[in-house]
Amino acid sequence: MSTPFSHPIILFDGVCKFCDGTVNFIIDRDPKALFRFAPLQSEFATKILAEKGLVADKEMLSSIVLVHEGRLYFKTDAVLRIARLMGGGWVLFYPLLIVPRFLRDFAYTLFAKNRYRWFGKMDQCRVLTPELKARYLA
Repeated sequence: MSTPFSHPIILFDGVCKFCDGTVNFIIDRDPKALFRFAPLQSEFATKILAEKGLVADKEMLSSIVLVHEGRLYFKTDAVLRIARLMGGGWVLFYPLLIVPRFLRDFAYTLFAKNRYRWFGKMDQCRVLTPELKARYLA
């Protein structure tokens, strides 16, 4: 029997339209249902972060978080590892890890600060279809 932690878990801003679109993008390219998902605003994410001494504050909500093999990855570290785990041509992005994190994360943070203005917010987290409920850990 699989547990949530036997899969990579993506924690995302559940009210951000861009973030929701990114989750849909990953789901559409994940036919083996490898990934699990939870909004950063959920009790599940709050618990995971608290176990590592972190809080889902405003700064945390501006980051995507990957929980994989007992470790947490943030911002571009998370994005590049997700790309590698997606397989296919997406693995070609993984070598960008050699770019210093402060440069990668500078661009990420700049984008994250403007995402609501550019893409908007949702009033609530997505309503899940029966097929997706098992993949969401909220």
